[in-house]
Order: sequence, then structure tokens, then C-alpha cells
Amino acid sequence: MIWDLLQRKIGFYSHRQNSSTQQKSEKKQEPEKKKDPKDPEITDQLEENLTYIENLLGKSGDIKIHRFRLGKNRECPAALLFVDGMINQKVISDEILYPILSMEYTVPSSRQDGRERISQLREKVLCSGDTQILLKLSQVAAGILSGDAVLLVEECAVGLSVSAKGWEKRGVTEPETESVVRGPREGFTENFRTNTSLLRRKIKSPSLRMEQMTIGRKTLTNVCISYLEGVANPQVVQEVRDRLSRLDVDSVLDAGYLEEYIEDSPFSIFATVGYTEKPDVAAAKILEGRVAIITDGSPFVLTAPLLFIETFQTAEDYYIRPLFASLMRMLRYIAYFISVFFPAIYIALTTYHQELIPTTLLLTIASAREGTPFPAFFEALIMIFSFEILREAGLRLPRPVGQAVSIVGALIMGDAAVSAGLVGAPMVITIALTTVAGFIVPEQNDSMSLLRLITMAFAAALGGYGICLCFLGLLVHLGSLSSFGVTYFNGLSFSRDLEDSVVRMPLWFMTKRPARIAKNDMTRRKFFIPPDPRPTASASGGMSNSGTEGDGS
Repeated sequence: MIWDLLQRKIGFYSHRQNSSTQQKSEKKQEPEKKKDPKDPEITDQLEENLTYIENLLGKSGDIKIHRFRLGKNRECPAALLFVDGMINQKVISDEILYPILSMEYTVPSSRQDGRERISQLREKVLCSGDTQILLKLSQVAAGILSGDAVLLVEECAVGLSVSAKGWEKRGVTEPETESVVRGPREGFTENFRTNTSLLRRKIKSPSLRMEQMTIGRKTLTNVCISYLEGVANPQVVQEVRDRLSRLDVDSVLDAGYLEEYIEDSPFSIFATVGYTEKPDVAAAKILEGRVAIITDGSPFVLTAPLLFIETFQTAEDYYIRPLFASLMRMLRYIAYFISVFFPAIYIALTTYHQELIPTTLLLTIASAREGTPFPAFFEALIMIFSFEILREAGLRLPRPVGQAVSIVGALIMGDAAVSAGLVGAPMVITIALTTVAGFIVPEQNDSMSLLRLITMAFAAALGGYGICLCFLGLLVHLGSLSSFGVTYFNGLSFSRDLEDSVVRMPLWFMTKRPARIAKNDMTRRKFFIPPDPRPTASASGGMSNSGTEGDGS
């Protein structure tokens, strides 16, 4: 009886111990069994890997698989995969195939031995270029489509990616949208690495950061966040990083895609993300504490945060005399006001407030409008739409033809409209001046076109009161906007920022970076010292001594 009880207890504990050890062994083996069938790893069978890649890429004609054999007796099969047209043939032949075929290679005896052989190949043979060990077949496909060459070897369960990019690209030229009389004339291109190198050439500080990420499930577009650590606001940098990382889209073909996805007020007519084609402009904004976003395939670099006053600043303002630069800025503000409100003021004066017009001018306008069948509002609409059609046609046609169409077409249509009595000559002058004034501030061209129509409609309905109502509504809307946590009117609300807003003070006067933009390191120049044209004592002494010696000789 006692013996039976002992056997039962021993059997119970042994069964419990066996079950616990079995559970532990299952837990240990559990991570090894978890494999994603949709994303398989590279196997040690070369043909199996190549078959999977061919099926994944659809046996495309531009996908090249160069088969060869390694070793003295050429007993080990291998393959080099790349996309024709995206690689440099000289790099493939001289820096990849020739060193590999010239080395001594033996077939690996085990899986671990195969990985060691690939590592040795990477460290000792292909050590000149950018190389990377690949573990999954999806990484092989991504590397091939990015312009790299991928090496796969029999009995090796890993791949080796070698940088061999060499596609055709446009050279660095002057951007047409931001031409300058004085200053750098180089512009960004569609090549990703060219754009990052242009920024590195401008800012050689070790604090310049280039954070790279990939956006787009289908396009796999490279995007780079560039900022100056210690100067840029960490909250703004993190906000840019978060907005980009949240994107789950199929494609990103241009920087304009990202601008729509990350802007603060998508339904506003004012942009809250800046853009530029010039490396010096992007570098200057980074040095002020802003963040630049570089997109592969786009010559435009986005900048954030954007302030309202930035759209009235040009790169040339900082390369010319400060007095002339300040006059040009004030001219841009006046041109913006003319482009938005001048047609509305003309409509309000000729429709509701004739008593405000001098008598001589009123008689001239009345005689010019005599016989016109439309009121002033419809005259303005006809001329504005005509000019917009001509401008759009000039942009879409080839450049020589487009310029001729826009210039000659405007002259002919304006003269024909006045001769036919459809519109008056003062209205043609008003709309022509309005259109030309809008070209002075190209970054606000879209918003000016819409605001012009809104102010005209309010002026036709309410006269001068409608214009005042539009002006107040515009101020309220601009005051409510923000860009990545920074108020849109920030440059006009801080006294320290006024030195580089409406006017441009001398560079030696601007000792601090813009408030609310930069963080921590706010100093541009340590001392507020204007340039002194007087020579120093040592310099004057040296000059007098040299003059004395010259006289004596």
C-alpha cells in the first residue's frame, strides 16, 4: 500500500517535471518557428533564390541576372543581379566582377561557413564601395530596384549588396524660377545625393543632420530631413519627423506630394510650407533654425516653418546693399497690395464712390467707358480671365512660342477689346498693372489670384465697406494660421525680428537668429560692432614705414 502511494507520487512529480521541461523547450523553439511566408529569407540554394526574384519582379526585361562561377576550377555557381540603365557598367566590370573572379574561393561546407565567406568577401575584396549584408529576398529586390548590384552565391544563405548607381541625371544649373543678378547660380536637381551634397558644401558644420527615411509603398521614395542640431527647435524637428513617419501612401513623386500631406491648413489659400530650388536659400533657412525636407526626384526642397514675411524675401536681398534691399522689399509689399486690392478699389470708386475721384479724372474715365455694355465688375472679370488664359498658354507652350503668345496676345486682345467697346481703356490699364504687380511676388501668386476675385466681388456688392471687410477678414485669417507650431505673423510680432522683415538691416546689425524659430543657440554674431574703415595703428605704421623706404630708394 505504501509502496503504491510512493510510486504514484514519484510518477506525478516526474510527469510534472517532464511537462515543465517540455514547455520550456517549446518556448525556446517558438521564436525560431516564427517565419513570415510572405517575406522569406535567402536560402543556400542559388536557383531557388533566383526563381523567387524572377517571380517577384515579373521577369522584367531590364532586370539582368549575370551568372558566373567562382573558384580556381569554377565549381561554385554565383549570380549578380542589377537593373540595366540604373548602374554604372564600369563599376560592375572593374570593381565587382574582376575582383571576385580573381580571388581564390572554395565552396562553403556549412551555412555558417557561407556567411563567413560573404563577410570576408565584403571586408577584403569589395571594400571600396558601399556594401551591405542582406538576409531576406525582399531586401534583394529592394536593393536591385534602388540601383545597387546584389551578389548571390551557392551554399550561402545571405546576399551582398554593392553600390553601383550610375543612371543619367541632369547637371547643376541655375533655377529658372529663382534667377538672380548677384549671388550663387547653382540649383537643386532631381538627384537625391546631389542635393544633399550641395547642402553639405554650404554648411560644413558637424552639427548638420541628415535623417533619411523611405515613404511610399510602391515608389519607395527617399526623403531626407536636414536641420542644424542645437539651433533648430527640437519640437519642430520632432513634429516634422512625426508627420512624415505617419504617411502611409502608395507614391511620392515630387515634393509637392509631401507639402500637401504635412501642411497645417490644407484648406487655406496661403501656404504653410516653403520651397526653394537654390541651395544657398535652403542653407540660410537651416542656419536660422528651420528644417529642410529633401525629396528624391524633385528639384524643390521644402522648408518649415514658413512665415508670411518669407514670401516677400529673395536670396538677392542678402547679396546687395541693405538700403536697396529694403526699398525692394517695400516695393514688393506695395505690389502685393496693388495686385489684390487695386481692381476692387477701381470698381468701388466707379460704382459707389464717384465723389472721391477728382473731377478731371472722373470725366476721363466716364468718356472712356461711354458705350461699354458691361458694368465695371464684369469688365474686370473679362480682362482678368483673358490675361490668365494667355499666361497659362504661355507657360504650357514651348518657351519661344509661349513668350510670343503671352506678350503679343495681351497687346492684341487689349487693343481689340477697347476698339470693340467691350471694356474701357482705364480697366485695361488697371488689370495690366495688377497682373504685372503680381509677378513681383511669385510665391504669393496663387493666393493673390483668388483674393483679387474675392475683393472684387465684395467691392461690387458693398463698395468701400466691402473692401474694408475683406481687409479685416484677411488679417484675421492670417493671424489664425500657424506653421508647425509657429505663428504665421511671427516675423511682425517680435521687435527683434523687425530687423529682417519689412526692411533688411545690415548683416553686422543682425546678431540674433529669428525668435520662435531657433532654439538654444540664438547668436549669429557675438558683438554688435559696425565695420570700421579706419586703419589700425599697426597697419598705418606698416604703411608709413614702407612709404619711407620707398622714398629712400
